Amino acid sequence: MITDSTLLRIGEAVQRNHQGEREAARLLFTDIWDEIGGEQGDPLHRCTLAHAMADAQDDVRQELVWDQRALAAADLLTDARVAQAGVTLPVAGLYPSLHLNLSECYRKLGDLDRAREHLQQAQVRIGALGDDEYGQLIRAGLERLVELLR
Repeated sequence: MITDSTLLRIGEAVQRNHQGEREAARLLFTDIWDEIGGEQGDPLHRCTLAHAMADAQDDVRQELVWDQRALAAADLLTDARVAQAGVTLPVAGLYPSLHLNLSECYRKLGDLDRAREHLQQAQVRIGALGDDEYGQLIRAGLERLVELLR
């Protein structure tokens, strides 16, 4: 169970985005980003927020910037820090989704070589995910992207 108050607030912004309140979600994400210290903030908060903020973007170039921030922050994470926040997924389990999103951004931008590179990274790391709902969601996304990149 997630116990980190910042992650819970990020979750509230995610909910707003899923409910179609994209501008409200972006504003809340921006407030939280400022509160955590932006690029100097806790890597867990930066990774989680940037990954979610990317999904709230209307411009694929901005989506890419946020996805790149999320990946850079993930590279600084430890399993101990993630567990401390109450997140049950190990750090390795973050990478398939991060690379899937980057691949999709590059595909939308027409950079198919980079899209395929990130797709391959996601496929290499997919074993870190279980066969639960989240793992199935990411696997389905990868399968869809494979078809789009053929």
